[in-house]
Amino acid sequence: MSRYFKDPDAIARLTPEQYRVTQMSGTERPGTGPLLGNKAVGIYVDVVSGEPLFASGDKYESGCGWPSFTKPIEPTNVTELRDVTHGMIRTEVRSANGDSHLGHVFPDGPRDRGGLRYCINSASLRFVPKEDMTAEGYGDYLDQVED
Repeated sequence: MSRYFKDPDAIARLTPEQYRVTQMSGTERPGTGPLLGNKAVGIYVDVVSGEPLFASGDKYESGCGWPSFTKPIEPTNVTELRDVTHGMIRTEVRSANGDSHLGHVFPDGPRDRGGLRYCINSASLRFVPKEDMTAEGYGDYLDQVED
C-alpha cells in the first residue's frame, strides 16, 4: 500500500475553502490563491494525502489566475478525468492517492516545455520548501528541485 492516502484526519483539518476545492471539486477565485505568486524553491504536495505533485522548477506565470505547472513531479500521482461540467469539455486533474480535486490541464502551456498547463488550485496544495524536504520525507525529490 502507498504511504499516501485519503487521510480522514487531514480532511478534518482542512479550511472550508480547502474542503470545497479538494472534496467537492470546487475552484478558488482567480488571483486569490496564496501559492499563486510563490517563487520559493521546493515541491507542492497534496494537502490531504501529502503525495508529491509538482516541483517549483516546473511552475510558471501563465496569467490565468491560478498556479500553473508544465508537468507533474511524479506522473503516477496525478490522474486525468474527462470533465463536461459548466458547458465545457476539459480534463480534470486529481491526486491519484488522495483523490483530491487539483484543477485542470490544458494544451496551451509553453511549447518548449511540453505544451501543457496544469492549472492548479492553491487550496489543493501544500508547499514544502527545499530545506524542509528531507525532514518531511521528500528527500528523493531533491534532485528535481533547483536553486
